[in-house]
Amino acid sequence: MLEILIISIGLVLVIEGTFYFLLAYKLKILINIIKTINPQIIQTISLIVALIGFCLIYFTMRYYGLTIIWENHY
Repeated sequence: MLEILIISIGLVLVIEGTFYFLLAYKLKILINIIKTINPQIIQTISLIVALIGFCLIYFTMRYYGLTIIWENHY
């Protein structure tokens, strides 16, 4: 289970790093656009994205079964 957590964190870092690498020149423009958005809207979008991520992890684990992960270690 710890391996999956570490791999997930690593994947998030790779995706975020790639995002900032590709948009390095437009990052200041994006920051100015984000400054104009209502913070409540940003919170709502962030909550929705976090819930989608949680559901993706939950249903993936449920589909493949947690017993497969535990069987490899014991």
